[in-house]
Amino acid sequence: MLKDFTIANMLDMTQTIAGELFQGKTYPWEVLPEIGDFIVKLGKTLDPDEYDYLEGNIWIAKSAKVAPTACINGPAIIGKNTEVRHCAFIRGKALVGEGCVVGNSTELKNVVLFNNVQVPHYNYVGDAVLGYKSHMGAGSICSNVKSDKKLVVVKDGEEKIETGLKKFGAMLADHVEVGCGSVLNPGTVIGRNTNIYPLSPVRGCVPANSIYKNKDEIVTKN
Repeated sequence: MLKDFTIANMLDMTQTIAGELFQGKTYPWEVLPEIGDFIVKLGKTLDPDEYDYLEGNIWIAKSAKVAPTACINGPAIIGKNTEVRHCAFIRGKALVGEGCVVGNSTELKNVVLFNNVQVPHYNYVGDAVLGYKSHMGAGSICSNVKSDKKLVVVKDGEEKIETGLKKFGAMLADHVEVGCGSVLNPGTVIGRNTNIYPLSPVRGCVPANSIYKNKDEIVTKN
């Protein structure tokens, strides 16, 4: 049921400074067109005693650890106690929460990462929302454009929602674990506390509290 994949059922809004961005919306992908402008608006309100401002609408928490080889383009916010590692590439429109890890050769674009998200090794995360303590294993990626370039439709069984979006990565709820080498296809939405097996091609909606082994074998956690 698509009602299971609303913001209220997927995300702990106490675990992000982006709460205002989600207000008045039903589904998490509705925020995607507004992330960039919101970052600029929010960044101007951040405490300069806690955040350094860099040219190009970039705010980096003083407690964050950013490798000198990382590339960060604005608008972007890097939260407190977050680590941005060697050769990470933040292309812009990235709101990275507190206590996150953005790893070596990981690329972010037009994303909201809630607190304690880990994308630590060779990940591509574009046009996506990653909930509290979600984790993407090494080499797992969000594919954000359909091969036929058509607009993305979110599907759960016979139910579907036209998003009107050409670019739509993945929506991960809180405490989602994505196995190494998995590809989350455009329109993928994963419920809370769900695990995705390594090397999985995933599309559509995956229920909360489940283990995704393949498209024909999704089991409920004990």
